[in-house]
Amino acid sequence: MKILFVSLGCDKNLVDTEMMLGMLAEHGYSFTDNEDEAEVIVVNTCCFINDAKEESINTLLAMGELKKKGTLKALIAAGCLAQRYKEEITTEIPEVDAIIGTTAIDTIAQTVRDIMGGIHTNHIEDINKTPVFDKKRIVTTGGHYAYLKIAEGCDKNCTYCIIPKVRGKYRSIPMEHLVREARELVEQGIKELILVAQETTLYGVDIYGEKKLPELLRTLCTIENLEWIRILYCYPEEITEELISVIKTEEKICHYLDIPIQHGSDGILKRMGRRTNQQQLREMIQKLRDEIPDIALRTTLISGFPGETEEDHEELLQFVDEMEFDRLGVFTYSPEEDTPAALMENQLDEEVKEDRKNEIMELQQAIAFEKEEQMIGRKLKAMIEGKLVDEDVYMARTYRDAPNVDGYVFVKSSTERITGDFVTVVITDANEYDLIGEVEHEFTE
Repeated sequence: MKILFVSLGCDKNLVDTEMMLGMLAEHGYSFTDNEDEAEVIVVNTCCFINDAKEESINTLLAMGELKKKGTLKALIAAGCLAQRYKEEITTEIPEVDAIIGTTAIDTIAQTVRDIMGGIHTNHIEDINKTPVFDKKRIVTTGGHYAYLKIAEGCDKNCTYCIIPKVRGKYRSIPMEHLVREARELVEQGIKELILVAQETTLYGVDIYGEKKLPELLRTLCTIENLEWIRILYCYPEEITEELISVIKTEEKICHYLDIPIQHGSDGILKRMGRRTNQQQLREMIQKLRDEIPDIALRTTLISGFPGETEEDHEELLQFVDEMEFDRLGVFTYSPEEDTPAALMENQLDEEVKEDRKNEIMELQQAIAFEKEEQMIGRKLKAMIEGKLVDEDVYMARTYRDAPNVDGYVFVKSSTERITGDFVTVVITDANEYDLIGEVEHEFTE
């Protein structure tokens, strides 16, 4: 029997998909990327914002159409949309044969067996149960980097966010399990581990009584043949002196932080339920740059939050202009059911949200271009990601580039390179969000 997986949404969801793949493989199932060959399709869904919900629903509907061709025998909906809208999926998308919630992914093999035996059961469990971990994974990211999910859920309860209602409270995965998983991934050839959670900075507080991310990082740095460790989703108010010191002193840790701040206006930050104000954000950003001068900072913002005035928007633009983030993404505000923000007065028109998003991105584009030009002449360690067809040019990432969200450095090299190889690159030019360079020992003026 051949099974096809479609993983939507975030990298945390991808880890769940990889664990389900691993569990099914242990039970003897095989996999395919061809929709026409699949006898079972599993869609690991997302519902973080409205666009993600629409993508998940449309994917389920499209996969359901394959049943009419006769090859597809079963369609399974897993993940966040499945957890949150199980009744609606059951009623509105009858092509779905089973639903697996966010904390029930370890039922995937039993679910497939049940469906193929004519038993249609849903597995929706307590969202606050112990996360599924310590399962063999099939890494789907190409074999040279992998995500390491260190915690599940979130306690922040920002007014716009549905995650605590879908993924539950913050639950850290025990350190010994993470270290064992990391070692196993490196033994399989992984060279970069990317630490993810809804919030990585609070790792350990629930099971150890204190923040243990620095200790986890130091332990991971002892793993032989691991080249890079990258940290995503650090809430600014939780970044400690110890964490900064570990990033600064441990050579394997990329000088890169993803710090979701969401806005720059104190009034909007308060309405969002965020734990920082603009001055605190400024101080943390300055501290990081003082301590780690070459650090690359990524952030995300929300445009058009309920009650956001033109003055709030202008204040955010000014903040972005002054902070000069290396990487920045913007979402338009999406009102989510069962969140306080969805009930707030002064909801903005979609056109206003989009216009403000575009203004922020236009400003950030100019900042990013200037940042890239400043890299010309520098030597950077880079990981090969692939090769351009019929050219001696390779795509690579530096410490400044997280996969799938940041840019590339296009590396000219007459020597054959393999994906996952590391090279030292001399940056010779900049092209919008990407860099151009040559391998150091092949470089000529």
